[in-house]
Amino acid sequence: MSRRRRVRPDELELWRSVAGTADPLHPDRPAPAAKSLLEPKPQEARAARKPVEPFEIGQKANGRTPAHDVLPGLTDRMKALPVTMDKRTHGKLKRGKMRPEARIDLHGMTVDRAHGVLTGFILRAHAQEKRLVLVITGKGKRTDDHGPIPVRQGVLRHNVPHWLQIPPLAQVVMQVSEAHGRHGGGGAYYVYLRRPRG
Repeated sequence: MSRRRRVRPDELELWRSVAGTADPLHPDRPAPAAKSLLEPKPQEARAARKPVEPFEIGQKANGRTPAHDVLPGLTDRMKALPVTMDKRTHGKLKRGKMRPEARIDLHGMTVDRAHGVLTGFILRAHAQEKRLVLVITGKGKRTDDHGPIPVRQGVLRHNVPHWLQIPPLAQVVMQVSEAHGRHGGGGAYYVYLRRPRG
């Protein structure tokens, strides 16, 4: 907020001489008193600010080191998804008793490339009337550069289930679940596809 300065007497005299030559827009209204131009407007009462109390960064933390890896939460969310396929078939799937008809390995791909490749793979598999495919993402690198910004571990592993639940893949995917150990375990997903309509 800028501070207003007081009008000097010579400035007031100049104003009066200029104002005296002007025709008023509303002659029926009284002219403002010249005295008010010299007096400063009363300052608005400022709210009393409370001083900032001393603190230390992280003083309210619960003492645990924050986990930068989202994978445990991802596993919990995968288990919480409702089973939309036949329960008996789902049981066989979870025990690794079903054999995937096709597989894709997304290791080493960037997120953008992997998304496009996965979309094409799933749509082709659905068009070929395949029911179970295996998507290998890997578990992610276990590196920590100790930088200020946390880096998510297993970016593809985290994103693939999300991509499978949004269009255009959501219309052809019936169930997504973590693969059995014989098919890659935590680094892969079973994707059970719907039957093509037709």
